[in-house]
Amino acid sequence: MTATYTADIFSTVDGFGAPRPGTWGGYWGRYSTEWLEHRRAFYTGEYRMVFGANTYRLFTHFDRLRGSTPDADETGDAWLAQMRRLPTTVVSTTLHEPLEWPSATLATGDATDVVDQLKNESQIPLRSHGSVSMNRALMAAGLVDRIQLTIFPVITGQTGAHPLFHGSLDFDLELIDSRTFDGGIQELVYRPSLHA
Repeated sequence: MTATYTADIFSTVDGFGAPRPGTWGGYWGRYSTEWLEHRRAFYTGEYRMVFGANTYRLFTHFDRLRGSTPDADETGDAWLAQMRRLPTTVVSTTLHEPLEWPSATLATGDATDVVDQLKNESQIPLRSHGSVSMNRALMAAGLVDRIQLTIFPVITGQTGAHPLFHGSLDFDLELIDSRTFDGGIQELVYRPSLHA
C-alpha cells in the first residue's frame, strides 16, 4: 500500500498564495483562535513533511526571526512548531546538509522521483505545506492524492503574490471534506484527477 500525499495550500479567494510584502501581514490578517487551534491539533498527527527548497528556506527564515526553538510566533501559531518537529524530506539540488531542522533530510533529484519513492516506502502519510511549483509538478505526475486548500476571505487583485495554479494542467476536483472557521476561513479537501 502506498502512502497518501496531501498538498496543504493557503489561498485568497482569487487564488494567490501570499500577499506582497508589506501589504496585508500574515494570513492576510484573517486568522482566528479556532483555526489556529485546529492547525495545531492537526499537526500533532503522524506525517512526513515534504518541502521544496524555497519553502524550506522560508520556514527556516521564520525560525531565525522567532528564535532558535520557538513554541509559537506572534500570532500564537504553535502549529508551525508542531510541523517543525515532524520528520521532513527537503527536495533540492541547491541546498546542502546539514539542514537546520533536526528532523530534516535532504533528497536530491527530481521531485516526482523522490515523492514516488517516498509514497512506496513511507509507513505514514506524506504532506507538504506550500511548495507550490513542486506540487504542480507532482499533480501533473498523478502523485497528489489530496489538496487541502485553506481559503482566507480576501481578494488580492492588486497585492496578491504567487498565483497558485497559474500554468497548471486542468484538474477535476472531488470534494471529500469541508469546514468553515470563525472569521469565514474555509478549509476544503479535494481529491484531484487530471481532466480528460
